[in-house]
Amino acid sequence: MANDAILWRRLDAPGHDACRLEEIEGGWRLDGAAVFRHGGKPASLVYQVACDSVWRTREGMVQGWMGTDRIDFRVGRTADGVWTLNDRIAPHLNGCDDLDLGFTPATNLTQLRRVALEIGQAADVPVAWLDVSTGTLDLLHQRYERRTREGYWYAAPQFDYVALLEVRGDGFVKMYPGLWEAEC
Repeated sequence: MANDAILWRRLDAPGHDACRLEEIEGGWRLDGAAVFRHGGKPASLVYQVACDSVWRTREGMVQGWMGTDRIDFRVGRTADGVWTLNDRIAPHLNGCDDLDLGFTPATNLTQLRRVALEIGQAADVPVAWLDVSTGTLDLLHQRYERRTREGYWYAAPQFDYVALLEVRGDGFVKMYPGLWEAEC
């Protein structure tokens, strides 16, 4: 079984995120914990995302708190691609294979491993994006273009964000300009 881990420092607000990738029977699991400032208040979230052997999300979980608000979300994806948030169907996510947790760079790993781009290739990667501050699971359009062995041009038009992500050999993002930077 393969295991990798990383610690990020948040760049746009005080905070850290520690994450571990673990190979499990039939797939992979990300386990992590993030502490950061959100809207002027402290936040503490633990998360888990499980993927199948080809990196398609099976399920995810986020628990903790933001300020005085308790956070407890369970995301599921059926074999036929239907997404659920806390056991309720989340519409408009057809064609999404990936869960994206908006507060951590961890889930970029599963997306990058699933699309497995060669240098010079690009892919549109629509994801089921969990916004824990609003409690919603929505479609987020993203695009990755692999420029070098470690460099991916990334765009999320909904947030008017474009940047060159630096990625480690294990797939974890080591530099997410303006947002996150790996410490180890």
